[in-house]
Amino acid sequence: MKVYDTGSIRNVVLLGHGSAGKTTVAECLCYVTKVTNRLGSVDEGNTVSDFDKEEKKRKFSISTSLLPIEYKGEDGDLKINILDTPGYFDFVGEVEEAVSAADAAIIVVNGKAGIEPGTVKAWELCEENHLPRLFFVTNMDDDKASFRQLVLDLEKRFGKSVAPFQLPIRENEKFVGFVNVVKMAGRRFTNLNEYEACPIPDYVEKHLNIARSSLLEAVAESSEELMEKYFAGEEFTTEEIQSALRENVKQCNIAPILMGSGIHVQGFNVLLQVIDKYFPSPKELEAIGVDASTGEHFTAHYNDEATISGRVWKTIADPFLGKYSLFKICTGVLKANFEVYNVNKEATEKIGKLYILRGNTPIEVPELKSGDLGAVAKLSITETGDSIAVRNAPIIYHAPKISTPYTYMAYTAENKADEDKLSTALQRMMEEDRTLKVKADPENRQSLIYGIGEQQLEVLAARLKDRYNVSLILTKPKFAYRETIKKTAKVQGKYKKQSGGHGQYGDVVMEFSPSFDYDQAYTFKEQVFGGAVPKNYFPAVEKGIQESCKKGPLAGYPVVGVQAVLLDGSYHPVDSSEQAFKTAASMAFKDGFMQANPVLLEPIARLTVNVPDSYTGDIMGDLTKRRGRILGMNAVHGGKQLIEAELPMSNLYLYNTDLRSMTGGSGSFSFEFDRYEQAPGDIQNIVIQEAKDRAAAEE
Repeated sequence: MKVYDTGSIRNVVLLGHGSAGKTTVAECLCYVTKVTNRLGSVDEGNTVSDFDKEEKKRKFSISTSLLPIEYKGEDGDLKINILDTPGYFDFVGEVEEAVSAADAAIIVVNGKAGIEPGTVKAWELCEENHLPRLFFVTNMDDDKASFRQLVLDLEKRFGKSVAPFQLPIRENEKFVGFVNVVKMAGRRFTNLNEYEACPIPDYVEKHLNIARSSLLEAVAESSEELMEKYFAGEEFTTEEIQSALRENVKQCNIAPILMGSGIHVQGFNVLLQVIDKYFPSPKELEAIGVDASTGEHFTAHYNDEATISGRVWKTIADPFLGKYSLFKICTGVLKANFEVYNVNKEATEKIGKLYILRGNTPIEVPELKSGDLGAVAKLSITETGDSIAVRNAPIIYHAPKISTPYTYMAYTAENKADEDKLSTALQRMMEEDRTLKVKADPENRQSLIYGIGEQQLEVLAARLKDRYNVSLILTKPKFAYRETIKKTAKVQGKYKKQSGGHGQYGDVVMEFSPSFDYDQAYTFKEQVFGGAVPKNYFPAVEKGIQESCKKGPLAGYPVVGVQAVLLDGSYHPVDSSEQAFKTAASMAFKDGFMQANPVLLEPIARLTVNVPDSYTGDIMGDLTKRRGRILGMNAVHGGKQLIEAELPMSNLYLYNTDLRSMTGGSGSFSFEFDRYEQAPGDIQNIVIQEAKDRAAAEE
């Protein structure tokens, strides 16, 4: 593939709900631009973009694929970097990375299914990132696909900016062509994607006039000159219409609606024409960053004349394909065999060969110009989000904004001998997927892995087995309970041992009471009179209390909120020792704790759930079943509600799966630990029994 100038590049991300047809659209674009000579199928597992073993097995996209295609546009050859993203919400990190590299978006909508949660999420991502966008309606070959109803639904959901550029022509319940609303011309499909001129059917006229009027109003509003012309009743030229529409699309004021059929490869010539005419090239855009040498805000215009700078928007770490860092070049020209400065790491990296990736196929290129997307293999320190530049012009560009993972499970290697191997493999997987996090939980002696959802963790386990031959066992995590007391108890702890020679003797009388300060394990005081326990043994007594608090007598969880007071005791001038008093204190603690009405404290989370208005009743009912307390509800933009609640951490286990089921994928949540409070009796009994069962199993 030749090297393209900045103005001849389009970076376009495919967004939409799972199974809406994004990968099929990408495959058709590859086919009609002669990248492939055979149309692949998701069901057959032979598409260019879904090349991963798990993607073929599950029949949906898991990772973002880059598919550069070449198209002969009106003003010359064009390179279109297609970014095919997953539609399932567990893999949202892949989508967010792709959106950060794109300059425009195609929101793919299944004409039969209509607006789905993924459609709304795609629109919100475009709004958040100010991405120009269009809708491409698939499955138009299905007679149950109602384009007219879908347009009405899109307008109702996303406003009047939604504008059909085409209307369907059907004959004998078949999709045979379309009307070009901009040019007011009929088009009939001939051979697959090709078409010829045809008359506009009478039954289309009414809807065509409505669509045309909306377009002309948008055109008129783009300038005072055109507004005057519109009110004067003068006709706009096609050039005026296209120029005004292009500016409106670029400014996100208009979202065109196009249509097609993936099965019959229909509608993709027009899609390519619209990408060429209406989507901006990087030359018209800016990259925002910070000048690392001054700390000042920096805006870079995509151009080839400046010094080299860019950023890594994605990393591929596949043992079969190799490690690739995917760049977007912001300024300058990146050449092969060039040394660059990693601004984030403050270190240099040697660039070897330069590639563009098409699916899993690397294609070597001599250089990449500003605005283009490419890849470099085997960089040692560079990670996703890092910026590259030259040392004397260090620019840090904004890294992709990645969702925080809140779903977590405990994990272990199936084979203990594979623990080091698993650790290395997980590190590689986290380089590739920034929504995966691992965390050690020494308190419960477990390792935790965080992700967006349960399905993502299942895919992770499958990939670890396939790529690194290491088996991962995922289980429900143990939760960080605490133990405390509710009453006061006065006890004696006496340790006496005689085994020839010096014996062991320690004797303490202690009072244990609740301090109600759950932020610290214990407070220690001494009120000994007359030297019953010498002062030099006080630290040993406290040490005994300190160590006893690490694993409580009730269920083996850490103890909090206890006040321990040393009241009295006795000692032996020969046999007493620090160890003896430490042991005596531990004995007193265990007895006193169990006599002082011990209780279990459970961790309470503060939860925020973001859902459409229509689901608020279901969500609040479900939270109540989970022993949650609703704190409040606030309306937010887009017809949604933020529900705030408190509930036990243990009842948030795999909440993401249930929330998605209740809301069709349109709900999201976040939480953070808030405090500890006493667990109900039935929960306490269950946890204590589980602790006894674990102890018995370990014995």
